Amino acid sequence: MLYDYSKLKGSIREKYGKQEDFAAAMGIGLSTLNLKLNNRAEWSQEEMKMAMALLDKPLKDLNQYFFTHEV
Repeated sequence: MLYDYSKLKGSIREKYGKQEDFAAAMGIGLSTLNLKLNNRAEWSQEEMKMAMALLDKPLKDLNQYFFTHEV
C-alpha cells in the first residue's frame, strides 16, 4: 500500500525550507528521508511522533500526514 506524503512534504518545506534541514533535525540522512517520503522505507512510530513535534503539528492529525493513501 502506498501513502501520499504531499501534506507532510508541504509542511517540511514550510517550516524547514529544504528536506535536508528536516532530515538533520530528525537525525537521519537525506537519502533515508527520501526513501521514506517515496514509499521505499517505512516510518517507525517514534519517527512519526518526532516529525509531528518538529513540524509543530498535533499528534491527533498524524493520520493526515502519514496514512493518506495514494489514489
